[in-house]
Amino acid sequence: MKVALRYLLQLLAPLGLAVGVNAAEPAVLVVSSERGAAYQEAAAAAAGEIGRVGDPRHEVQQLALAELANYRGSAPRLYIALGSEACAALARSATTAPVLCTLLPRVGFERIVRESGRRTGPAFSALYLNQPLGRQLDLVRVALPQARRVGVLWGPDSQFNAPPLESAAQARGLQVVGATIKPDELVFSGLKTILEQADLLLAIADPHIYNSNSIQNILLASFRAQVPMLAFSPAYVRAGALMAVYSTPAQIGQQAGALARAALQGQALGAPQHPLQFEVSVNEHVARSLGLKLDAASLTERLRRLERGS
Repeated sequence: MKVALRYLLQLLAPLGLAVGVNAAEPAVLVVSSERGAAYQEAAAAAAGEIGRVGDPRHEVQQLALAELANYRGSAPRLYIALGSEACAALARSATTAPVLCTLLPRVGFERIVRESGRRTGPAFSALYLNQPLGRQLDLVRVALPQARRVGVLWGPDSQFNAPPLESAAQARGLQVVGATIKPDELVFSGLKTILEQADLLLAIADPHIYNSNSIQNILLASFRAQVPMLAFSPAYVRAGALMAVYSTPAQIGQQAGALARAALQGQALGAPQHPLQFEVSVNEHVARSLGLKLDAASLTERLRRLERGS
């Protein structure tokens, strides 16, 4: 779980914001798995959003997980857990305050739920790091209207997405061409099949498939086959994927802060959800090599309008 989280977060560009820890009686305690830049950026955005109304009852304190055991302040009304480790620690704790987990993938949160015996709902919920599958497919339609066959490599942590992706693709007139890679199998036999049949490769976050040992070879094979990759990280776009849709740590933190503020005002956390805000990144060199003219800002705005129904 720790490897999967770090793998997702290291793909986000660090901005290095400082995080304060001065509130004496916090309404919200933000617990970060680590003090990395992505965590700090999300924590700062969450604190800013919670405090936006200027209500002194909405004080926020921010701690690293390593500091939690020595915390002697007042019990908070709500926790925000940033990352899988912080989420798992609070799931195992005896706290009765609601916990909102974020900066973790859906598969990581669901594993924590299973292992801790917690139930999702008003007292334990999540804001996933992953993008909704429909949003990714909508980007395919907007950026590559001629594409019909979407290739996907499924691994142990991502294969639960297969049925909903099939359904979402069918609703959009797209066909999923999938290959399942078992834990003891090499990625490239399945990749060869996908690249022979698909119009694009949709990368679904799974550390068994996409990791530091495999990504360069996957991108190179995709480029040679002239099958563009739609990735889940701007780092992959810089490395050679055609484009990606993703949410920044600040966007995740702001949404988590809004959910926390609503909870402080008496609303339930509700069911786990995906990010609302997002960005699109495009590798212009790869686009030109494919004979495409794509603009990241235009694609982002078109995708946002599509989701608003305007």
